[in-house]
Amino acid sequence: MSQTQRTSGHVDERTARKVAEEAREADWRLPSFGRQLFLGDFRLDLVHPHPRPGAEARRKGEEFLAALTEFCAAKIDPAAIERDSRIPDDVVAGLRDLGALGMKIPEKHGGLGLSQLYYGRALMIVGSVSPALAALLSAHQSIGVPQPVKLFGTREQKDEWLPRCARQVSAFLLTEPDVGSDPARLRATAVPDGDGYVLNGVKLWTTNGVVADLVVVMARVPKSGGHRGGISAFIVDMATPGITVENRNAFMGLRGIENGVTRFHDVRVPKANLIGAEGAGLKIALTTLNTGRLSLPAICAASGKWAAKIAREWSRERVQWGRPVGEHEAVSRKVAFIAATAYAMEAMLDLSGQLADDERNDIRIEAALAKLWTSEMACRAADELIQLRGGRGYETAESLAARGERGVPAEQMLRDLRINRIFEGSTEIMHLLIAREAVDAHLSVAGDIIDPDASTGQKARAAAKAGGFYARWLPTLVTGAGHRPSSYSEFGPLARHLRYVERASRKLARSIFYAAGRWQGGLEHRQGFLGRMVDIGAELFAMSAVCVRAHADSSAEGPFVSPGTAPGMSAVRLADAFCRQSRVRVEELFDGLWRNTDAMDVKLARSVLAGDFAWVEEGVLDPSIPGPWIAPSDPGPTEKQDVHRTIP
Repeated sequence: MSQTQRTSGHVDERTARKVAEEAREADWRLPSFGRQLFLGDFRLDLVHPHPRPGAEARRKGEEFLAALTEFCAAKIDPAAIERDSRIPDDVVAGLRDLGALGMKIPEKHGGLGLSQLYYGRALMIVGSVSPALAALLSAHQSIGVPQPVKLFGTREQKDEWLPRCARQVSAFLLTEPDVGSDPARLRATAVPDGDGYVLNGVKLWTTNGVVADLVVVMARVPKSGGHRGGISAFIVDMATPGITVENRNAFMGLRGIENGVTRFHDVRVPKANLIGAEGAGLKIALTTLNTGRLSLPAICAASGKWAAKIAREWSRERVQWGRPVGEHEAVSRKVAFIAATAYAMEAMLDLSGQLADDERNDIRIEAALAKLWTSEMACRAADELIQLRGGRGYETAESLAARGERGVPAEQMLRDLRINRIFEGSTEIMHLLIAREAVDAHLSVAGDIIDPDASTGQKARAAAKAGGFYARWLPTLVTGAGHRPSSYSEFGPLARHLRYVERASRKLARSIFYAAGRWQGGLEHRQGFLGRMVDIGAELFAMSAVCVRAHADSSAEGPFVSPGTAPGMSAVRLADAFCRQSRVRVEELFDGLWRNTDAMDVKLARSVLAGDFAWVEEGVLDPSIPGPWIAPSDPGPTEKQDVHRTIP
């Protein structure tokens, strides 16, 4: 990258893609259920029988969940957090004393050493009380200092930082005012200076940054003699001189979230605080997110379970036209969707979490699919709950309680959930990220064919290699277990859905092959196709998870986790309902692969951007532009006040 590009912030598309490609983990050392699903290879053996936690992991997990449930029920007032837009210090201190800040930190470093499965279940409990508090815990442990240090830190770094992380809040700082999902434009710098670095830059949307004691900062080290340079990860103590938290941001939801703007001005960072090697920052970030993304499905699953409870209670109690509203078909469909989707979100979360704990599978696709699918479906479920409750769904819990009704925060749930479609990779970015992994096999064999810089000889060799690959692979997509009526018979009524998943997996792989041949290198720009392709894979994963979970829940061994109510065959019934609903969505997505308005929409959007349809905007006022009737605000001091808050 040229100095001009760095200074201006402009990076061409090719450079940006190269930076992202170099950061992704290219090797597949372990099997992946999700990857094989996109290749038309339904590897049910990778997830069935449903993996279960060991006795010790279960004991530790259940003991902590019991203590956490008691604390949340007795000590947390979610209405106060919503009203005051702040998590009380004593709540964070109480969770710290419980060990909640060190759930994923090994016991030898002062943490609880919980499994990913029980960490997710803990976030479900906290998230059901206050999603803002769940965001604080997950931003600290899923992507904050503990996880990258655990994965990439030296022994000395683990000994120094992990004990502090078990008692102090941390944050992850990557995003900048002009840098979101395009890290090639990162402008924060860490300039080598003696035995350390000098850090300068501004970070935006720093979840936990307002209260954090420690942060991981991504900054660019200039390439020079003795320094390979590149985007690098640093641990920074927020007590270091030169750090200013300039603003505490406010949002439509997560009212208690401690998110702000953080400025670094000539901040000295010791060389020992560099995580990994120079230039490895993005790889560290992406690897951390492989399992870190599973925190959001936990919060989404919690909302789904609560929505199912409220939908059931309200639809049974509310009477219209002589019978409960839940008995009317229009409402029944919403109740059925919410209940089935709640079970599926929990199934996808728990399966992905247990796969992460077992460490026998590469779960980067599964975790990404879980984040993508649950964040979308939770918002749908919340929206349906509001519609189901009518005016009471739109009214705030505080207003409901003020006039003597039960204060059900349905509208708040929708506001709180909306960020999950943006957090840790927006839906659109997740589509592209997962699609890149899904078509990896095609790009691996056809790379030089579609590379405009490849020579004629390179293209010829690549064509021969691709021919051999497809000659072996394509025949496997013609028929399989999904066409045999006896396949998956141990699943009983759910066997037909697994046969459908197997057939749909092969159909999806054939569609990807056809698209790769039709558009070749242009496939990466067909984002509508890629998005639907990924959504199909997500639904197939959800169906697989639900069937495997229902089989486990109804088995003689008992429910998958917790000593609660054993669902028995009712789990199979709910799983069957979910799969029927999911199959309708899958068929619509398959139809949309080839029958859509994508090309027209792209052309129309370009005309909109060119101003051809600006006349549509006439006749209204823009509330974001102050009118002459509004006095200009006091610009205030030139130096912004440090609003960093310390939790005792």
